[in-house]
Order: sequence, then structure tokens, then C-alpha cells
Amino acid sequence: MSDSIIAVEHVFKAVSDSTGTLDILSDIDFALKRQETVSIVGASGSGKSTLLSIMAGLDTPTSGTVHLAGQDLFAIDEDARAAMRARQVGFVFQSFQLLGNLTALENVMLPLELDGRKDARKAATAMLERVGLSQRLHAYPKVLSGGEQQRVALARAFVVHPAVLLADEPTGSLDFATGEIIMELMFDLNREQGTTLVLVTHDRAIAARCSRSITIEAGRVVASAHPES
Repeated sequence: MSDSIIAVEHVFKAVSDSTGTLDILSDIDFALKRQETVSIVGASGSGKSTLLSIMAGLDTPTSGTVHLAGQDLFAIDEDARAAMRARQVGFVFQSFQLLGNLTALENVMLPLELDGRKDARKAATAMLERVGLSQRLHAYPKVLSGGEQQRVALARAFVVHPAVLLADEPTGSLDFATGEIIMELMFDLNREQGTTLVLVTHDRAIAARCSRSITIEAGRVVASAHPES
């Protein structure tokens, strides 16, 4: 589809060991438009995180493929996929995935520096100010609260102005009140930048905030609709 930013095309994923073959994903097929907000919901072990990894080109499908901004991710090598992720994709994880030896500012500067941006410090500072951490620029992750760490992760994800943001249970490590604040901030940033948001969650209330919800059970899409429909 010409207006799609991501097209997941008949993706299967299976793993084999001495006990046999386990099907993780079975014939996953959907497309996401630019600026769409989509939740992927399902029970633990349903294949949600594996699907997200394949959509980012971090994991490879057994068969099928993913097109990101018109490029077949699995028709190019890993170096090219990594370069494309750096330009097109932002990530937010449940476990924050910050580098402990870098300050908040340095964590947010990192993707900009890897892209050769000369204004990395200025842009990272502005983004940390946007997420309410202007007083914590030089703090290391170990002295930041969980909510502060996730704000740094959001700043790092959005500072590159990605076409797509992939978020995997972003509030899973946070208490309810902090999680609500983080989700509000994430949706605000998403609207400001016009990003396509793909949000993996088991929380139906969070899923309902997206314009569309895709439900996965045992590796298969069983529903794809607006949460209220």
C-alpha cells in the first residue's frame, strides 16, 4: 500500500529445538498508515513482542516480510537495516534500556551523534526540557526514578523525529500514577511529531487510547478494529 509506513506481509515465525517446532506467529498480515496509532494487545506469550521485533527488523521471520517506508527489511543486510532503524524508528521499552555509564543528556544525544548531527547537545537538551527533565540533564540512570528513566527513554526515542515509534509495555515497570503520566506524555509527543505509534500492551485502557487495536491470540490476529467497535 502506497500510503502505508509499515506493511507486515504474511509473517510466520517458528522456532525448533529437540522437542519439536513451536509456532510463535502464524500468517500475520496488516498495514499501518502514517500517523496512525495502533495497539497490539494479547496475553503474555501470545507473540506480541516477537511481532514488534520483526517489525523493527531486529528479529527475522521464518517466512513473510515487512516493508518499512517502502523498503523490504529482509531484502537488505543487517547493516542496512540498522541504518534504516536509526533514521526511521524510535523505541521505548518496559525496562528503559538506558546506558548506565551515560548521563540522561548523553543517552539522548547518542542516536544524534551516531547520525553525525552537529547539534546533538542542543537538540537533546531541548527534548529533555520538553519531557520535564531540565534539572536532571547530568544525572545518571541509577539516581533517576523509574518515571524519570522512562522520560529519558521517551526523549531519546523522539529526539530523532522517527517516522515510527515502537513501544513495548512502556508502563510495565511503573506504578499506575506514574504510568498514566508517561502515557499522556508519549501521546502528546506522538501528536506533536506526527509519528506512527505501535504500542504493545496487555492493558485494555491504554489500548483504547489508540485509533486502532490489533488483538493477537496464540500467534494469530483474531481482531483488528477500533477498540470501541
